[in-house]
Order: sequence, then structure tokens, then C-alpha cells
Amino acid sequence: MSRGFVKEEDQEEAPVIPPRAALPNGVTNYVTPFGYEALEKEQRDLESERANTTSENETESRRAKAVIDGKLKLLAERRASARIIHPNQQPDDEVRFGAHVKLKNHTANSIQQFQIVGVDEANVKQQKIAFVAPIAKAVTGLKVGEKAEFKLGTETRILEILDITY
Repeated sequence: MSRGFVKEEDQEEAPVIPPRAALPNGVTNYVTPFGYEALEKEQRDLESERANTTSENETESRRAKAVIDGKLKLLAERRASARIIHPNQQPDDEVRFGAHVKLKNHTANSIQQFQIVGVDEANVKQQKIAFVAPIAKAVTGLKVGEKAEFKLGTETRILEILDITY
């Protein structure tokens, strides 16, 4: 077909869909029960937003719905791959997925606390770090009193587990 018969509105660019939190290829998508509930809520919110998306400009409305549809597709893939790990089924005396960890950074002489969670749940402000984060990997499997070396750039930090709760 000649370009002379194509409407200019039909030449819309595909919308850019923001990616979800990174999950390395081949890594199981572990989530806490709370994290899975958050994914379900996100889906309900996006579906509601899509249903309420209206605009006098048809192009804007179509583009907004396309972005929401893209987000829903990525979310559906993430939910389908989710493997829920119940923290209360983890060993009490060992750092595992879902653990609240209190540790001493001997190098910086400071105390840190965080919970090891799924990639979609990670939020530094809430002291939640993804299980794929280097510090989470460094302490996973340790028990109270055990130490790990954690490299951060050129610096090596000595971390000691002070407390583990689920």
C-alpha cells in the first residue's frame, strides 16, 4: 500500500514499557507471601486503572492502555514464575530467604538490619534487599556468630551475623 493512503495517526510509536526489577536468567523467582499479595494487588490496581482510562483524545487513551497492557503482561509473567517461600518454614538458626538479619559490619564498625526478600519486594528504605543482592548471597547459609567476607568494590568487609528472625 502506498504511504499516501496511510493515516498519520496510524504511525504511532510503540509505547515504552518500564522493565520490572531484574531477575537473572535461570534464577527462580522466590517471593514471600507478602510479596505475592503485593503482586496480586498491583494486578488489580492496573486492571482498575485500565478500566478507568478514558480520554477525549483517542490516541492518548490507546497509548495509555497499551502501556498498562504491557505492564500487565510483564506482571503476569512474573506472577506465573513466582515460587512462594514461607519464612516460617525456613530453619530458625540459619540465614535463608525471608530472614530478618541483624549483622555487624566489622570493617565500618556498624550494625545493619535487613530482610532478604524477592526482587519485586526489595526496597532499601524499608530495609528489604533482594535475595540476588551480593550482600544477601554473602550471608545466606550463615548462623549467628558466623562471619563472611563481602567485597564492595575494592573494599572487603567482614560481616558477622548477630541475630536471625523470621
